Amino acid sequence: AILDRNGLRPSRYYITKDDLVVMSSEAGVLDIEPERIVRKDRLQPGKMFLVDMSEGRIVSYEEIKNAISNDKPYQEWIDRNLIELDALPELPLQKNPDEDKYSITARQKAFGYTQEDICMQLVPMANAGVEPVGSMGNDTPLAVLSNRPKMLYDYFKQLFAQVTNPPIDSIREDVITSTLVMLGTEGNLLQPDEQGCRRLRLDRPVLSNEELEKIRGIDKPGFRAVTLPIFYNVSEGGAGIERQMQDIYRRCEAEIDKGTNLIILSDKGELEKDRAPIPALLAVSGLHHFLINAGLRTKVGLIIESAEPRTVHHFAVLIGYGAGAVNPYLAFESIHTLCESGHIKTDIAKAQKNYIKAIVKGVVKTMAKMGISTVQSYCGAQIFEAVGLNTQLVDAYFTRTASRIEGVGLDKIAEEVRRRHQAAFPVSGNKVDRGLDSGGERKWRHNGEYHLFNPETIHFLQHSCRTGDVELYRKYEELIDNQSEHLCTLRGLMDIKFTGNPVPLDQVESVESIVRRFKTGAMSYGSISQEAHETLAIAMNRLGGKSNTGEGGEDPARFTPESNGDSRMSAIKQVASGRFGVTSEYLSNAEEIQIKMAQGAKPGEGGQLPGTKVYPWVAKVRYSTPGVGLISPPPHHDIYSIEDLAQLIHDLKNANRFARINVKLVSTVGVGTIAAGVAKAHADVILISGHDGGTGASPISSIMHAGMPWELGLAEAHQTLVLNNLRSRVIVEADGQLKTARDIVIAAMLGAEEFGFATTALVVMGCIMMRACQNDSCPVGVATQNPELRKKFTGKPEHVENFMRFLAEGVRVYMSRIGVRSINELVGRTDLLEMKKAVSHWKAEGLDLSKILYQAEPGEQNQPVYNTTCQDHGIEDSLDMQTLLKICEPAIKRGEKVHTTLPIRNTNRVVGTIVGNEVTKHHGGKGLPEDTIHLKFYGSAGQSFGAFIPAGMTLELEGDANDYIGKGLSGGRIVAYPPRQSTFVPRENIIVGNVAFYGATSGEAYIRGMAGERFCVRNSGLRAIVEAVGDHGCEYMTGGRVVILGPTGKNFAAGMSGGIAYVYDKDGRFASRCNCEMVGLDTLEDETEIEELRSMIQRHMELTSSRCAAEILDTWEESLERFVKVIPHDYKRAMLAMQEVTGAGMTGDEAVMEAFIKNISDPARLSGN
Repeated sequence: AILDRNGLRPSRYYITKDDLVVMSSEAGVLDIEPERIVRKDRLQPGKMFLVDMSEGRIVSYEEIKNAISNDKPYQEWIDRNLIELDALPELPLQKNPDEDKYSITARQKAFGYTQEDICMQLVPMANAGVEPVGSMGNDTPLAVLSNRPKMLYDYFKQLFAQVTNPPIDSIREDVITSTLVMLGTEGNLLQPDEQGCRRLRLDRPVLSNEELEKIRGIDKPGFRAVTLPIFYNVSEGGAGIERQMQDIYRRCEAEIDKGTNLIILSDKGELEKDRAPIPALLAVSGLHHFLINAGLRTKVGLIIESAEPRTVHHFAVLIGYGAGAVNPYLAFESIHTLCESGHIKTDIAKAQKNYIKAIVKGVVKTMAKMGISTVQSYCGAQIFEAVGLNTQLVDAYFTRTASRIEGVGLDKIAEEVRRRHQAAFPVSGNKVDRGLDSGGERKWRHNGEYHLFNPETIHFLQHSCRTGDVELYRKYEELIDNQSEHLCTLRGLMDIKFTGNPVPLDQVESVESIVRRFKTGAMSYGSISQEAHETLAIAMNRLGGKSNTGEGGEDPARFTPESNGDSRMSAIKQVASGRFGVTSEYLSNAEEIQIKMAQGAKPGEGGQLPGTKVYPWVAKVRYSTPGVGLISPPPHHDIYSIEDLAQLIHDLKNANRFARINVKLVSTVGVGTIAAGVAKAHADVILISGHDGGTGASPISSIMHAGMPWELGLAEAHQTLVLNNLRSRVIVEADGQLKTARDIVIAAMLGAEEFGFATTALVVMGCIMMRACQNDSCPVGVATQNPELRKKFTGKPEHVENFMRFLAEGVRVYMSRIGVRSINELVGRTDLLEMKKAVSHWKAEGLDLSKILYQAEPGEQNQPVYNTTCQDHGIEDSLDMQTLLKICEPAIKRGEKVHTTLPIRNTNRVVGTIVGNEVTKHHGGKGLPEDTIHLKFYGSAGQSFGAFIPAGMTLELEGDANDYIGKGLSGGRIVAYPPRQSTFVPRENIIVGNVAFYGATSGEAYIRGMAGERFCVRNSGLRAIVEAVGDHGCEYMTGGRVVILGPTGKNFAAGMSGGIAYVYDKDGRFASRCNCEMVGLDTLEDETEIEELRSMIQRHMELTSSRCAAEILDTWEESLERFVKVIPHDYKRAMLAMQEVTGAGMTGDEAVMEAFIKNISDPARLSGN
């Protein structure tokens, strides 16, 4: 057996005294007497497990590794043959002839640069070394629908992982990522020899001009480099590109025959009025596929020297389609010019270094969305879907890339090149205009790219909803829906078929019924203000719809209705990867619980709330520290497979049996298969979110280039569910820039029954699309926590109610004209849609929406195509329902003490959670007095043992537990130790599985033995003690105390921004295993703190009979010197600020606010920046 190097799959095994080995994904699959077991362990990340049956022994990982690595003299081969780029001699730079002939502005125009590229891409990256961030989604046209010439890169959307093969955190877990690139001739992996080690090694795939010259002039045995220009006669159009590409293929083949193994494709130095560059992506991918088909790809490394690439997405696509390295020479020249003009506030060398750093980090983050950890794996992997390219073009140049709606061919790509070229070489012969085009993709500009939300549409929407003016609202809808002049969305290409026999309006489903299908999007309290958040909740509760908490938790004060009957409580409680504020009380007060697998603005990524936005009231709800930045991991660390998702769905259903469980997915190719798996995993609702939504702060490359339109994802999901007879089990929901009644009707026809609105709802409340949410500077008080700016908020629940009623009334009118009486009759009725017959747009005329409009027939007759049945969650068969509720009834109803002992098996999952839910419902968030309910179990506990249990509950386990023990612990206590009959040493054996106490907010845990990977991930208040842990311990922790009485795995404390860990470092090697990017390692000196640690260890010994704890306590003075205190820098700073203000006499909220201001003003801040 072998495990991935990030430890994303569980593998547990027992070894007995009579040489039996039992390995499975879970512990406890066979009943084995405790005294027979000599070892309980897990397969560790990146390691192998081998049983040699002939020799009757387990072969250690070290032995396997040594046998393979010593099979041949690999190190000697590498020492003799591998060449480092830095070791190559410096060569003089070749001057670009184009610099003397044309201004930099002219050349920027020829390669499609805009003012936004300069101001919102190059300048921020060169100044700060990080990819720029934006917000408020994307409401511009798809590249194939834009009236403007777009770069070829814009036709490609980044793919990402959701549910299976999870995304990875390339920042906090960079220990498993690599940007290394090898160029040259590849050897045969199956027949390794010395010649295969003759490679050129680059630390990263982005080359400076100086580095490229080193490669171009390489003079080493076994290497030969050649530069091939990629220009064509612009007047010849697509045929000219095709002819020139064939010539490049022939020349490349001839060069390989001569021994060339480094090909540099270049668009440098031959720019003329009649000669334009072939799009770099087309040249790279076309040659890459030609070489594959010719059997020559492994003989040569591909490098692209181009003026085109400047954004992260450009580099990601080039590498994804075969480029081993990229030299963006015009980006460097532009940075040079910007430094000289003072627009970039650093020297030229530093600016170039920062830019390369930002691009490389962005590319790594892009590939990490798909769970890919090395650039070498990403190169040529084609992790993209094309939108708007026809099959002929894709088959010829981007073979095996999905392209579902057809679109433009090579002629139109050539036409876009011609239009850019013409901007640099005007037909009139006049001089080139001095300024660059504004661009206007991120922010609306009068002469820029078209936006659905522009000053006119925003005005009509806000004014109509504030005044209740339905006629004005219809003008807004007309501006959005009528895309005859400005095509923007796929639905804008569709026509609705109206009947000659309309249904009388009074027979159509009522407004009151329709608005109950409406929801507002998941926007966290933290990303938007309290006023905005509560306004949405009040409005939706009045209507009978649902608002969504987002991932930031919810203040329990909102669970109590107002005196006038209004409720500020969000009906939908979101559970995201950060698990902020996810407690038993939070879940118990939900009508629907949403698992966010991805979000439209940045699918495959986590979130980050800068410390400057973590105001005291935000920190309180998120169980964190004011002023300390918060991180959401890219994956849910309890979802690495569809089976894991099924487990979380089951966990949450146990936490609240009366809430619907909703799974949020983002539209992408293959989302139908994922949706089918989610339906089989017993989700009640499946949300398909479009790529264009997203109110949160996100990298610009994600906002603009990740995910797909909801029309594609929704149609695919609905069709797949129908074909597999799963559609009647689930409700399907759609969101992502839904703006009008027409949008809702089309979404219903493509398969949706419920509908979400986020961006539009914010605009109704006053948002003016400044797209600066990430800066906490919202001028209208919507997306800010700043108390002064919040005073500017003017939104009212009535405005949102008016909008929702306008929408519903509009839907009714459409339904009447179509001839249906209810939304259910519309669901899946693609026969009532057709593609517009007269699409005269110069690019859109080749589109084919037949795959979207396909009407799937159920696999079985009379199967409904909308939700008619409820999922069977198997709740009644649980141990809680069968046994525990009855036992605990005196405690739940009367507060009487209960103590019992029961056997447990690994098929008993989520034990204690239903009891915990009942405790919370009866006694609120405070729970019961300590140890009111004490349940002791013996055996192997199933997954999610003790999930979300509240205060007053103690679960004691004599045996071992599987993954996710104590998930979301909400005040309860969990004690686990090996059976008394066991003879092994507990601290050297796995007692609890991976991802223990994920997202715990309070409570205690005592584990006698070792825990697997990611112990206490995202802990924000739990006090836990354990005797050893695997890799990534205390990852993303924001609060609480963790004591580890033995060794840890690697990457301890990655992303840890709060709380304190105490590690007993007996061998003195802990510092090498700790990720010290955000934490410091201190000694213990404070007497109060030392006593607190000693008492925790004492309690651990009393509850578990731990010998390890006893030995430490027996030699306390000596042992204390070996403890290392792990404390995050920002958390320490926040604690010192709090001590300072309380020492000055401040108390309560005043002290907390003053400490927050001191902390965020400190120039030495780290996290969240």
